[in-house]
Amino acid sequence: MTVTASVLQELKKSEDDPVNLLRRASELLPGKIAVMSSFGAESALLLAFVAEADPALPVIFLQTGQHFPETLRYRKELAERLGLTNVQDAAPPPARIAEFDPTGELWAFDPDACCRIRKVEPLDTACLPYPVLVTGRKRGQAITRQALSVIEVKDDGQVRLNPLAAWSADEIRQEMVRRDLPPHPLVAEGYPSIGCAPCTHSVKEGQDARSGRWAGLAKTECGIHTAR
Repeated sequence: MTVTASVLQELKKSEDDPVNLLRRASELLPGKIAVMSSFGAESALLLAFVAEADPALPVIFLQTGQHFPETLRYRKELAERLGLTNVQDAAPPPARIAEFDPTGELWAFDPDACCRIRKVEPLDTACLPYPVLVTGRKRGQAITRQALSVIEVKDDGQVRLNPLAAWSADEIRQEMVRRDLPPHPLVAEGYPSIGCAPCTHSVKEGQDARSGRWAGLAKTECGIHTAR
């Protein structure tokens, strides 16, 4: 299914209102929209908006098998607290892991391949029914995201909605406090961006929020948000 120009135009009317954007997308595209969430550092705010707009929207969590234990606990607790009723795990097939990463150490010598097997491929499969995917990306997260738009049409026609694209880190923190939303427990330990445990490190104050992801490598994205 291709999202029509008229639907995109209708969604653009709500670009500045995350809850209304999600609500209108759910109304205009029933069964065709899903939310991607890492249940990471700032995920609670987007998920609170989702719960307010439509708590039954599918929320896809990439179960890579390499997450911090804190992330898995946070995923369960936050979903229950917000009343999200359709959180789904997207995991690589066991046979794929057995063939290409039997020791669980692929990340150490080929992180691109590790991300492809554990994130990109499972998401490609999980999102097949959904021409519209919601993400929690923000322009202020990294230089590579400074041009991010709220409504993004990819080359293959898939639409990405980024309701928080224009929100600053301070605005997100303030709104999370106002809503009494719990942060990811690792935030207090210096992790402003949280991915898989082997490839995520704490950062110093003032550093790029994503500088702890694949630290020391030229890699800046796992691949789920880049053209393929």
